[in-house]
Amino acid sequence: MAKDKKIHINQTFKNIIIIIVIAVVFFFVGKVWPSGEDPTVMTSDLLSQQIQSISELATVEYNYTNMGKFENQATFYGWKVPFTTKSFIISYDGKIKAGIDMSVVEVKISGKTIHVKVPQAKILSHEIDEKSIEVFDETKNIFNQISITDYNQFAIDQKDKMESNVKEKGLLKEAQEKAQSTIETFVKSLDLKDEYKIEITELQ
Repeated sequence: MAKDKKIHINQTFKNIIIIIVIAVVFFFVGKVWPSGEDPTVMTSDLLSQQIQSISELATVEYNYTNMGKFENQATFYGWKVPFTTKSFIISYDGKIKAGIDMSVVEVKISGKTIHVKVPQAKILSHEIDEKSIEVFDETKNIFNQISITDYNQFAIDQKDKMESNVKEKGLLKEAQEKAQSTIETFVKSLDLKDEYKIEITELQ
């Protein structure tokens, strides 16, 4: 009876040892292969590629409705010819996008600091919605008729004026700030292996 009891105790002791060994193995496996995705080991090239992919998020869009008047009079050796004035008024909707060229952003990781150099913001696109165009007070002057060229040149002139206006209102400054803020937020959201300080400066 004592012998059976001794065998039972020895078997229990062995089972405890086995459980402890298994627990230790799982502990070290967990250290080597933690649950979930591994933190990203970041490199300058990898981070640069990821930053360039957020170009649309780093832009500012300005939608507007504008009305402008075109007027032209025929001239002869610098003299305006009477009764040759042509004019029209146009109303239209437009959209301006401003931001930075993400393809030239420079990224360098030095120690625990991520250095990001961004270009100055600029107007990336400017479109006029052709379906929104309305023409008012169009003259019918047989001596100086309105042509397609007049409409096209007027559209170009209006675009230049609107771009100058939005620049004066601080659209490029807003685009610059948003781009830098977006980049900083994006980097902070990455599951990086280490903590980094982010420094963003403008390219000279």
